[in-house]
Order: sequence, then C-alpha cells, then structure tokens
Amino acid sequence: MAGCSNEDKPEAPAAKTAQPGRFASPNPGSVNTYWIQAPDGLVLIDTLRTPADARNAIAEIRKTGEPVAAILLTHSHPDHVGGAGAFHEAFPEAPIHASKATDKAMREDKRGFYPLARSANPAFPVKVTYADRTFEDDTPVEVGGLRFETATFAEGESDTATVYYRPDTGDLFSGDLATSKVTPALIEGDSCGWLQILNQLDRRFSGARMIYPGHGAPGPTRVLIDDQRRYLQRFRGLVRTAVAPDSPEGRTVAPGEQKSIIAEMDRAHPGHPPVADLPTIVQENIKAVAREISAEDPAKVDADCA
Repeated sequence: MAGCSNEDKPEAPAAKTAQPGRFASPNPGSVNTYWIQAPDGLVLIDTLRTPADARNAIAEIRKTGEPVAAILLTHSHPDHVGGAGAFHEAFPEAPIHASKATDKAMREDKRGFYPLARSANPAFPVKVTYADRTFEDDTPVEVGGLRFETATFAEGESDTATVYYRPDTGDLFSGDLATSKVTPALIEGDSCGWLQILNQLDRRFSGARMIYPGHGAPGPTRVLIDDQRRYLQRFRGLVRTAVAPDSPEGRTVAPGEQKSIIAEMDRAHPGHPPVADLPTIVQENIKAVAREISAEDPAKVDADCA
C-alpha cells in the first residue's frame, strides 16, 4: 500500500475564535462587561456600575476557569467604572488600563458625576478605583497577548471616550458611542458632537464586523452605528421644532411639547430601556439638547446635525 504524504491530507480547519463573554447588569440602567479569551488569560472591558453588579459578573467570569490578564476602561461615566474596585479585589494581578484622557476625566470628575451617582444609588462606591496603567490616546494597546487598536474621541456621549478594536476578529468595543436599542443619556449636551463622532468611528474602523456596546446586545457594526445615528437625529429634530422661535413657548420647551417628544420617541424606538437608573432621563435629555440647539448657529452647524 502506498504511503500518504502530508500533501495528501486535508488541511485542518482554522481554530474558531471564541466570541466575547458578556454580563449585563439588571435594568434599570443595564450595563455590559465583556471578557475576551487571550493567549495569557482573559481581557475584561468595563466594570459595571456597582461592586454588587461587579461581583455577579465575577462569578460568571470565574466559571471559565481562566485567569484574568487585564481590565480595560472605555470612559469615565459612573456606570462603567463603579465596579472597578471589586474587579481589582477579585483579580489583583490584572492591571486596570485606561487612556490618559479617560484617566484624567476620572480623577478630575469635573461634572461631579461620582457624587451624583452616590446620591442616586447608595450602592455606588464611596471611593472610585482608578486605572493603574495608562496609555497615550489613539495608540495600540497590547494586553494578555492580544493587540487592540484604540481611538479616543472627545465631546460626544461623554467628555472623552476610548474604543478598542481587534483587527484579527473585526470586533469593536464601542463603550457608549454606539449602543443597542437603549435610551441614551444626552445630559452633557453634545449630541451634535456625538453624531460627528459616529461618522469618524465609521470611517476609522471600516473593517469592523461586530460592535460590542456598553449597553444593549452586540450587533453588526453598520446596524448599531446607523441606529444610533437615527435616534440622535430624530431626537434633535423634535427638540429643534420645540425651541424654534415660532413654537408655542419660543425657546422654552412647553410641557405639551415635552410630552409630544417623549411619545414620538417611544413610538419610533419602542422598548428602549434607559442607560441610567434615572427616572427622568428623557426629560433631562430634552433640557440638555434644547440648551445645546438654542446655542447653535444654524449657518455653522454640521450637516449631520442640521
């Protein structure tokens, strides 16, 4: 019988990369944390709102039997960093990484979000745990044997935000820049900046296959970016009408107009839970975007925001 050479054997199929694990805290204000299989252990992204939420996620992560190699933070908002202390306690050998912009925003907390989070939710930690390793904005990060491309964006959903991209899989971890079927927080009043960032995100990571958002289920990149864009544009359009000079209350959003905006957003985007445990989040969003649009110069506003 003739012997078989290596050339005669069919090639073994390439190993399939495991999808990231995900834990979503309960509503209201459900938040995601992800874990990614890496050569040297798991890489975690974001740490949830409270230590209690973090401990529930830690229990799921431990079921993998894998060590944790690193923790990455996307931005400084309380619901993504409040559990960092619990993660650090559970995985003390895993450094917490953040961009220099995110680390600065956390340490300064210029908007006072952390005291506000404590007053709204007693479970938010008394002391915030900061990153112990920082990297330059827009530079690659190598953790756990994996390489992530990063991009830092300013003045959008948050004052600063960092996304993480895996070129080998096409996975993009977007934080809150592109979420999935949720009611976002617009209280920082940068909805136009957010729309411009979505265009930059789309262009910069054109090879991205899937987005893993800070809130809501993962989905195809194009779908999540387009959905986020439509939500913001519709919301701005409704608020712009309410603050037009010829509207019933002029630059002030009348109670009837507010109710109409909420009803229209509920109709167009049904079943979108809020990203924050704030009962009046939509009302606060209307106030913030009304101030933003009233201060804009229509002749200079970006075409995507008009």
